[in-house]
Amino acid sequence: MTRLPPPSSVKLGLVIDLDTCVGCHACVVSCKGWNTENYGVPLADTDPYGADPQGVFLNRVHSYEITPRNGGAAQTVHFPKSCLHCEDAPCVTVCPTGASYKRAEDGIVLVNESSCIGCGLCAWACPYGAREMDPVEGVMKKCTLCVDRIYNENLPPEDREPACVRTCPAGARHFGDLGDSTSKISRLVEDRGGVALMPEQNTKPVNRYLPPRPRDSTTQIDILAPFLDPVIDTPDGLLGWLDRALTKITP
Repeated sequence: MTRLPPPSSVKLGLVIDLDTCVGCHACVVSCKGWNTENYGVPLADTDPYGADPQGVFLNRVHSYEITPRNGGAAQTVHFPKSCLHCEDAPCVTVCPTGASYKRAEDGIVLVNESSCIGCGLCAWACPYGAREMDPVEGVMKKCTLCVDRIYNENLPPEDREPACVRTCPAGARHFGDLGDSTSKISRLVEDRGGVALMPEQNTKPVNRYLPPRPRDSTTQIDILAPFLDPVIDTPDGLLGWLDRALTKITP
């Protein structure tokens, strides 16, 4: 079995703002694109245009409708999920070949695909369902935090971050060193009360989620009310506007 390295002082990871994520799946598409074009082995798809399309993704977005405990209005929460690069990663310690390993220098969990035998033990051990078996290649795939981007000096500095972070149009994804309490990403977690996913599993995930902010409980406003004037014979209201609009286009 594979041994975990001593805890590193550098803990690279993601912070995801559940209040800001709009569920657009831009992070999913960019992750799939980058890792298919630049990964050691492309992320396979089977029957992509057929009746039963299947594909390997390193990042997925799940959407849920929740009702606050205080009885407020229901709201939709979009929940992106990928590898959380746990400090006590069970996917590493169950690997019989050492293919799954955790880097000592930055805490990133990776898979050496040349050593992976596709046994699937790491997927069984992961409590977050963050690993996917590539049925074509027969090896396990997972989020790499775009390790081939973040250290790539051939890229402009602004591009040296995971593809999902760089692409997010809502600014819901953040990348940095969570082992540095003074880093921008750590301060964001402290200010917003960021939480770890399923801490009871004792895997010590590095990634953090920022919870949705409570919604304002204001009286609902009918934005069409100014146009729905019940007095039809006045120049105001919806019918008055419609009459004026039609008059302009009447030959």
